[in-house]
Amino acid sequence: MSDDEDFFRQSMADVQPIKQPKRVNLKAEKASNPGLEHRKKAAVEEMPSHQGDPLSDECIEPLDPLEIIGYQRPGVQHGVYKNLRLGKYQIEARLDLHHKTVEQARRSVYQFIKDCIEHDIRCALITHGKGEGRKDSGLIKSAVAHWLPQIDAVLAFHSAQKHHGGAGATYVMLKKSDKKRQENMERFSKR
Repeated sequence: MSDDEDFFRQSMADVQPIKQPKRVNLKAEKASNPGLEHRKKAAVEEMPSHQGDPLSDECIEPLDPLEIIGYQRPGVQHGVYKNLRLGKYQIEARLDLHHKTVEQARRSVYQFIKDCIEHDIRCALITHGKGEGRKDSGLIKSAVAHWLPQIDAVLAFHSAQKHHGGAGATYVMLKKSDKKRQENMERFSKR
């Protein structure tokens, strides 16, 4: 060994490795806000009450039963949205809202999206039906189109292709879970 290497080893003999957290926080730390922290915790732990809940059945604009619905959150690539619209992604989970009231559907959609995120599901299908020939035609469909943009985990959605239910079903693209995001960062950083 050279003198430089010996000197380096002697200098570093008492150095301890820094313990790194298992998760990488990509967002900048903000000043502590107890009210905000309480609201975040309450939102994660349980579904908010019906009043003030973004998944309420109030102010839902009625849609035509055959209308094609779609939504793309800013930042979602056009190609990703196009593939979703064309049904090119594998459907990893399904939710059927037939024969449910609006309140039951609201709870089901909220819990379904929450479960999808917990299980690292990226593409799901919600079958809501068209509601043709009913007094309130397209009520559940209108409600789903109203609720989905208000859920942060939903990146995009679009009416399904005919073989998956057409205007009576909706493809939903969800955000990656923190776990999957971390795995991708680790995988791509090794390259």
